[in-house]
Amino acid sequence: MHPQWRKSSYSNSTGGACVEVADNLPGTVPVRDSKNPHGPTLVFPAATWAAFTDSLKP
Repeated sequence: MHPQWRKSSYSNSTGGACVEVADNLPGTVPVRDSKNPHGPTLVFPAATWAAFTDSLKP
């Protein structure tokens, strides 16, 4: 199975910090810089990624 990347809704086209995630892989969430799609990818356990994103919510 290949990652289906989606860009963060907070990313923009001004060249700033742009993040893509792929949440279609069971148990893992790869994260990469959308400006460098062939560069390194960080891979997090899905539960860890969920805890991280939940901590960002007000």
